[in-house]
Amino acid sequence: MPLDHSPKLQDYFYDLPEEFIAKFPLEKRDASRLLHFEENSLSHHQFSALPSLLPPNSHLFFNDTKVIPARIFFKKATGALIELFLLDPVRPSIQIQQCMESTGPVLWHCLIGNLKKWKQDEVLITEISVGNQDYRLEAILADRDKKYVQLSWSPGGLPFASLVEACGEVPLPPYLKRRALPSDKTRYQTIYSRMDGAVAAPTAGLHFTDKTIGEIREKGILINYLTLHVGAGTFQPVKHGNVLDHPMHREQMIFTRENIENLLSASGNIVAVGTTSMRSLESLYWFGVKLLKNESAEFFIDKLYPYQQQTHLPDRHQSVEAVLKYLDKSGMNQLSGATEIFIFPGYDFKICNGLITNFHQPGSTLMLLVAAFTKNRWRQIYQEAINEKYRFLSYGDSSLLWYDKINNPSL
Repeated sequence: MPLDHSPKLQDYFYDLPEEFIAKFPLEKRDASRLLHFEENSLSHHQFSALPSLLPPNSHLFFNDTKVIPARIFFKKATGALIELFLLDPVRPSIQIQQCMESTGPVLWHCLIGNLKKWKQDEVLITEISVGNQDYRLEAILADRDKKYVQLSWSPGGLPFASLVEACGEVPLPPYLKRRALPSDKTRYQTIYSRMDGAVAAPTAGLHFTDKTIGEIREKGILINYLTLHVGAGTFQPVKHGNVLDHPMHREQMIFTRENIENLLSASGNIVAVGTTSMRSLESLYWFGVKLLKNESAEFFIDKLYPYQQQTHLPDRHQSVEAVLKYLDKSGMNQLSGATEIFIFPGYDFKICNGLITNFHQPGSTLMLLVAAFTKNRWRQIYQEAINEKYRFLSYGDSSLLWYDKINNPSL
């Protein structure tokens, strides 16, 4: 898919009235609305109707990342408040899961609020209670320029994840324009989250309940869980008229052998629950492309890699088969990688043909992805949602979109 044009940012804006932004979640997750887009058809449903809209023998891929309370506050004796926003782990591992499980000092790349009030070599301290035990958490500015912060605690032995859970605050999207409430720790989290590491929720999954997932299973639809740890870059607005200049931040992914085997055997629709699942699955295809060229290729997908590949690309089966052979040869049952993949109009989707997603910010990278997936019918879809007074963004309503639906019920 050669890159023969550059999308213009102004083409992906729309007027979003402030009152359409959902500042708080609904009481019931599946009470949200669902806009269904299929070819030239638009219809309106409650999210609880989703199982009836999914064809049998489909495969759903969920992102099971778990949002960590990544905002940690330290109050100095002077009264100054220093905020740490955990971005990426540096030590003992750049792998988020390993760092969250660490019971000793950790080093993180952070956004630091009020940095000018934090002197070099000054130790910040906060007291935390976890269960019946009191802990002392200390922060040291290890590298001011790189914004590296070392965090240590005493007594030792407690995983870093438990400390963060006890003292951190959920990093709500900035467009909600409010501080997190205790209830956000539960509601800004999918019911199936289990892998600590995201600083933003895969919000398409917020609508699912145990009942909805149970009904999907009963219909014979296979449910898969992969992991992409959503980074703060998801909130970064596109500031360049030429969207190709927008920096895409590297995000970590984890696939299981079962994920790969299910993709290889799938004959029906493959539906991504959220843009993060979609970016993961499409990245997996491109890893297969890299492996077919070089058996020792690194699982990292640069933001424009798909657009630098020309003709004679493998089909989905060939690419995924190459990934499975890589697992077999390596003796692994789990595959870790990273992606910066940037999906915008002109992208040819290789794995996913269905997408469940919320309604996104004007001019955002997610808006560009939806425009690509709907073959630039996004404006019609979004205007319909506005006309029908849907709720927008992270705590808003949902949509079910199709790229090239397989309708054969006998599959």
